[in-house]
Amino acid sequence: MQAATHQAVITGGTGGLGKATADALAAPDWSIAAPGSRELDVRDPAQVRCYFEGRDIDLLVCAAGITRDASLGHLSEEAWDETWSVNFTGALSCIRAVLPNMIERRRGHIVLISSFSALRPPRGQAPYAAAKAALLGLVADLASQHGPSNVRVNAVLPGFLETAMTSGITPIRREQILADHTLGRFNTCAHAAEFIRFLHHQMPNTSGQVFQLDSRIAPM
Repeated sequence: MQAATHQAVITGGTGGLGKATADALAAPDWSIAAPGSRELDVRDPAQVRCYFEGRDIDLLVCAAGITRDASLGHLSEEAWDETWSVNFTGALSCIRAVLPNMIERRRGHIVLISSFSALRPPRGQAPYAAAKAALLGLVADLASQHGPSNVRVNAVLPGFLETAMTSGITPIRREQILADHTLGRFNTCAHAAEFIRFLHHQMPNTSGQVFQLDSRIAPM
């Protein structure tokens, strides 16, 4: 059996997209870790540092995410902070944990899972949309800073995925979202994961980019 020579970590690995990405990346020469929040709570910087210590990470996929939807007038500070800490600050902690090693080895790829909400936020999703939009700023900044060290940074907007995180929406809201898709269908976790695999393996010269994978039309 071929020994693993590359390492990938997918945060939020027990979610639908996380599991699909782990499956898509599986290969004899890859060690794939897909921790859920019990194994890696990205809200805890100390736990993040401990988790990544001593690991030579070739690919980091920041897929951990939560929503706490409510209008600002009904949104608690705790809900805002929790949403931000998972979707943005948690991703930033993971990046900080792996980036020095990637720079030293002159090899690494960071994929941030953002959202169409970052481009066109729905009503009542301000904290999630703000956190996901902030990730896009990280892509531009980190890619330009660390491209000379051969570190790539990209963002993927997988689209509305029918997962546990979206299972609570009403049938009416689901149809409203579907109506925005020009092809009349949602993306799937498997297709989004396959794109992440393709981006990493087949697009080695691509960095600093934002990839929207569904058929909604983003504002210009």
